[in-house]
Amino acid sequence: MNNARRVNVGVVGATGLVGTVLMKLLDQRNFAVDDLRVFASPRSAGDMLSWRDRILKIESAEDSDFAGLDIVLMSAGALVGHQLAPKIVDAGAVVIDNSSAWRLDRDVPLVVVEVNPSALVVRPRGIIANPNCTTMVAVPVLAPLQRTFGLQRVVASTYQAVSGAGLKGIGELAAQSAVTRDHIVDLAQDSSRLQAEVAEVFGAPIAHNVIPFAGALVDDETDEEHKFRNETRKILNLAKLSVQCTCVRVPVVTGHSLSMAITLQQEAALDDVRGVLARSVGVKLADVPTPLDATGTDVSLVGRLRQDLDDPCTVHLFVVGDNLRKGASLNAVQIAELLRDDLP
Repeated sequence: MNNARRVNVGVVGATGLVGTVLMKLLDQRNFAVDDLRVFASPRSAGDMLSWRDRILKIESAEDSDFAGLDIVLMSAGALVGHQLAPKIVDAGAVVIDNSSAWRLDRDVPLVVVEVNPSALVVRPRGIIANPNCTTMVAVPVLAPLQRTFGLQRVVASTYQAVSGAGLKGIGELAAQSAVTRDHIVDLAQDSSRLQAEVAEVFGAPIAHNVIPFAGALVDDETDEEHKFRNETRKILNLAKLSVQCTCVRVPVVTGHSLSMAITLQQEAALDDVRGVLARSVGVKLADVPTPLDATGTDVSLVGRLRQDLDDPCTVHLFVVGDNLRKGASLNAVQIAELLRDDLP
């Protein structure tokens, strides 16, 4: 890292949850930064951020000049991504966007560095997309199984942390938990106190609850369920892969979990499946993977492996990953590391 080419980097959405983790990872991974500029909404413009030994003045993402930057890491939502990414590319930078704005654009590679890094070579728009945080947890597990055995069908139920909805999601869980902490026994018989709590972010109380609905309703499914299907197909280059998903919100701060039934194209002994996963980059086997175990780690934790009792081609497993770190920020920084030495 110390001998790596030094580049000028921008971070858009630097004050948000993902942006904050991005900044930490640039430091922790000793990314060779020459100049670092940080951008956020106009209400944060002029505030100061510290990074390494520098004090950085936050610039407004809406009206700043991005000239002179080599790589810009964006985590500011789909609307801002659509509007701002082409402007940044025109100013001369490569954009790595963490929103859903460009993921399914045929001219924008959707990259998981452990799975399809070669997709970075062709980027006609000058934009690279980071996958959804739930997809990011699952794909490092699915890809090696696809390469070894082939995939026929994936059925997933997700258990998504409130941090996937940003600071507001964490705040709502904290507020509801604080109100009910002294009345936990009463809740067993009467949930009316909790039901009366304001539920602006998730549509229902999330403390002491599970909501079988994550994202915005598109048709019979939510956009989170659409993202998981469509992004998985694009990353694995399997346009017709059967993918079914139910996204659930749970009262966990950090760490997205998935229960998956994976039907392979051939029978595989469970020991062989376990061996493939044990040798896979970005994957770590665990007896009982939990969100607490995954928080702060860079891998997808996999456990509860078992063979389907009725179908020898199907295996069941449980996967957990840090949705803020690997699920969003780390993959973006890893993409930047791969790009850095290939920039003109």
